[in-house]
Amino acid sequence: MRATLVQLASSTDSAANRELVDESLAAIGDVDLVVLPEATMHDFGSINHDLAAIAEPLDGPFFQLLANHARRLQATIVAGMFEQTDGLPFNTLLVVGPDGSLVTTYRKIHLYDSFGYRESARLQAGPIQPTTVEVAGLTVGLMTCYDLRFPELGRLLVDAGAEAFVVPAAWVAGEHKELHWRTLLQARAIENSVWVLGAGQDGKRYTGHSLVSSPWGTIVDEAIGGNGPITVDLSGEDVRHSREVNPSLANRRIWEL
Repeated sequence: MRATLVQLASSTDSAANRELVDESLAAIGDVDLVVLPEATMHDFGSINHDLAAIAEPLDGPFFQLLANHARRLQATIVAGMFEQTDGLPFNTLLVVGPDGSLVTTYRKIHLYDSFGYRESARLQAGPIQPTTVEVAGLTVGLMTCYDLRFPELGRLLVDAGAEAFVVPAAWVAGEHKELHWRTLLQARAIENSVWVLGAGQDGKRYTGHSLVSSPWGTIVDEAIGGNGPITVDLSGEDVRHSREVNPSLANRRIWEL
């Protein structure tokens, strides 16, 4: 599977963000999977910014843009949006198939109520439901940003067959944050013997550093600053080999309790 991670800095102007995404996707060539960051449709904005007012339905203009490019590329596209509901929106990942259809969605389970921030004040958490999708023969599990800090979700995804994790994020910058981002992406890869693809928001507010980790935990490629996109070829054989050499998943005993 060939995957491209797009690193960008979205704003609180949804129309401008669509133009940015349109330009970014237009530059992509022959790939199977494209991953854009969390909140690509619209940035979180200030703590007083009303995300319910800007949230879109699943078939709204952001989805339509992704669908057009997915059909053109004949690729699967994953991107973050705020999904309209009757109450607080969901922080949702859209998964758009090569035919432009909505394959599935993942609604962020773990909201970022940490480091002095309360995502739950403006968004509602999704159901505890591990979500995977098949792309070019690989089973891909979905996480969003803060989910990365919860290894139990990774285990659920692996038990659902995941051979790769896709992690769109708007990883807020700050003390220790770049270290945490890079280390946790590699840790999820090592402990689960999976590829991990972290697509991060760029700009002054966020950490950037989109990267791909192999099932061994090595960083295959990484975007520094505003550099990107990055494209990497992923193999299911690498996953199988790493699990043969280090069968830690098969050796688990705690789950017997």
